[in-house]
Amino acid sequence: MFANTGAGAEAAGAVALAKAAEDAGFESIWAIEHVLVPQGYESQYPYDASGRMMGSDAEDIPMPDPLIWLSYIAAVTTRIQLATGVMILPQRNPAILAKEVATLDQLSGGRMNLGVGVGWLEEEFDALGVPFARRGARTDDNIAAMRALWAPGAAVYEGEFTRYDGVFCNPRPPRGSVPIIIGGHSKLAARRAGRLGDGFFPGKGGPTLLGELFDVVRRTAEESGRDPAAIEMTCGGKLEGSYIERLASLGVSRMILGSPGLAEIERLGTDLVDKFADLEPAIP
Repeated sequence: MFANTGAGAEAAGAVALAKAAEDAGFESIWAIEHVLVPQGYESQYPYDASGRMMGSDAEDIPMPDPLIWLSYIAAVTTRIQLATGVMILPQRNPAILAKEVATLDQLSGGRMNLGVGVGWLEEEFDALGVPFARRGARTDDNIAAMRALWAPGAAVYEGEFTRYDGVFCNPRPPRGSVPIIIGGHSKLAARRAGRLGDGFFPGKGGPTLLGELFDVVRRTAEESGRDPAAIEMTCGGKLEGSYIERLASLGVSRMILGSPGLAEIERLGTDLVDKFADLEPAIP
């Protein structure tokens, strides 16, 4: 579930939500991000019909940094997986991000998952001094650069935007790497997931569109010499048994809730996990 907005944006709410979700058996807890939200932005938010984040004209929205927020709740949980959903990767320095993510992964006992996207809010890129153009190419380069830094030995990497000539970045992830989940609802994002991702998370779409995108992921993976079955599929959707079964039949193994309140987690938690437990493929 997404949890670092609303009640989860405050310390007490974050702890209560994380503990309730873990106790209820939720597999993972996710944190969204925007470093800046420019006043009066004109870019269209692609995940709401209004074209605005949170479905309104609100711009001054409490939104804690996802890595700091996940570190905070990692300290009060032991099992639940931690994930960004999604981090805007081309806005980040890959070496600094690799260091931060590996540190959180190590301190949490290997629970970190890095969901990434290319971003849509052009005004935010402008305010940060990062080019909006070619952000997809920068994302690909950053993924390769981070994996080089997480690998054993001194990292040697040369890409279009980044170059390392024998550097160490410690700590390293205890699992050898951190799973990278590609976010986005386009065929470009699906192809990126097939080429580079450990998982794919379309931000919107019903079963028909999702099935088409998942086919693109799997086909691209095969063309890239990768195992399509190794790429985990994540999505959101309605909390109805028949709908969940349709998603499972498409290969979805994780379903994410929007930012629920504590009472909703306590109400849905065990029943929701029980619904998933009997499905094939099983929801983790």
